[in-house]
Amino acid sequence: MNNPQAIDVLIIGAGPSGSALAIDLVRRGLDVRIVDMSPHAFDGSRAKGIQPRSLEVLEDLGALDDVLTGGDIYPKLGLHAGPIGVPWKMFPHKEATPDVPYPNTWLIPQFRTDRALHARLGELGREVEFGKELTELTQDEDTVVAKVVGADGVEEIVTRYAVGADGGSSAVRKQLDIGFVGTTDESDRVLIVDASVSGLARNRWHMWPGLGGKLIGACPLPDSDMFQWMIRLTPDEKPPQEIGAIIDRIHSHTRNRHIQLHEIHWKSVFRPNIRLAQHYGRGRVFLVGDAAHVHTPAGAQGLNTGMQDGYNLGWKLGQVLAGADPALLSTYEAERQPIAARVLGLSTEKWGGIAKLDPSSMKRGKDEQQLSLTYYGGPLAPADSGDTSTLHVGDRAPDARLLGADGGETRLFNLFQGPHFTAIAYGPGAARDLELLDWPTTGAELKRLTVGSAAGDGRAFSDPKNTLQSAYGLTGDTLLLIRPDGYIGHIATRDFLTSTQAAVRAMTPQARSRTMSQSSHTSPGSGATE
Repeated sequence: MNNPQAIDVLIIGAGPSGSALAIDLVRRGLDVRIVDMSPHAFDGSRAKGIQPRSLEVLEDLGALDDVLTGGDIYPKLGLHAGPIGVPWKMFPHKEATPDVPYPNTWLIPQFRTDRALHARLGELGREVEFGKELTELTQDEDTVVAKVVGADGVEEIVTRYAVGADGGSSAVRKQLDIGFVGTTDESDRVLIVDASVSGLARNRWHMWPGLGGKLIGACPLPDSDMFQWMIRLTPDEKPPQEIGAIIDRIHSHTRNRHIQLHEIHWKSVFRPNIRLAQHYGRGRVFLVGDAAHVHTPAGAQGLNTGMQDGYNLGWKLGQVLAGADPALLSTYEAERQPIAARVLGLSTEKWGGIAKLDPSSMKRGKDEQQLSLTYYGGPLAPADSGDTSTLHVGDRAPDARLLGADGGETRLFNLFQGPHFTAIAYGPGAARDLELLDWPTTGAELKRLTVGSAAGDGRAFSDPKNTLQSAYGLTGDTLLLIRPDGYIGHIATRDFLTSTQAAVRAMTPQARSRTMSQSSHTSPGSGATE
């Protein structure tokens, strides 16, 4: 190690993607700093929809309770045509099932999501360092040096890895000279306003469509008197700035003079950038969130995709810092960039449909919920790897409800929660080989569970309602390896030990890499199995 004072990871940007990554890294025992150029936490509603998959991520990270407290289910749309308002179900309300515990998109202003993540980070003993702007980034084979400017002057931070989570105008991406391919339509602008409002029912997300793509929307923000207003501007229109001018603009479009704005809490002019970074990093520096991809607001995809970037990268950084092959980090771009490309297409299509007054563009379904996103066919989930009757390697691992040896019910996601891998042996043959599975002594731990077979130490479970069997498509003895980010890392329906051991080697520190790493890396955590 060139500099003994080097921290493990520096994160630039404290929005949802950077904060989620910081939580994941800190709980792995890593030395992490997170800096942000803003003087304080973001205070606008901007990205207000949390998708079901992201709710699962937030549960694992320990921030879900605050997010649920600060939000609510989306109301029905109220489509206004003159004095007539037509209710429209944008989000089909679903009941929780054993495999999908959070089936509905959650409405919460972004400032509350940010603060929930920051509060969780504080519980883990770390705080966001606001008012610190990146000015220079250099790296060599072993470290990254970041120069940041704050109230106390210039500071050099030496770190083993750095991550840019600093938004669409990312200074990190520019320092790395990575292309940001796509378009920005300067003529398509939306004024977004958070305002205290009276004279408008709060049980609807109101929309007043108009010809030529003209649109005003007003979404009630939970536990407040505020609405988030979206006012689509005409190409040559100057955005109204003062509250009186904004009210006049709303009245002229809606023809409803009962609506009154009493206080503006935040406002911004949004231009629909549609861009994707050519690479998700260079050397020891990576990009997550809007620094890597920017979307239209349609479908509530940007924040969710960014947060899951960090969730994918976190465990891989932890494993490499513990001695795993650095090639594991190349799978971050390989897995996440195609996801962002598909999401960009989805949100762009929805945005264009809204301009054409296409009712289908206002519908939201499973594509937006991100439960079906998969890494199948990627470097850690080749197409010729194992599967079951319902799942491939690389798919999201569903939840299930199991009974413990004491007769108490538990959710499988409760057993997944934490920075470890999880192995599930279904049936006695898989259970026998799971006991023999060799696991490294450094890096993320392995939690071993058996279902339908005896085991000691409280690790034996039963599936009396067949929730595991059904969700996972199990038809016989099966050994499943679940990655720390809740995706399936391996499925073995035969040759349990040999095939699983081969999959483990690609994701964990091995003896040869541990020896090499001892001179250049810390080895946070312990790989001791439970």
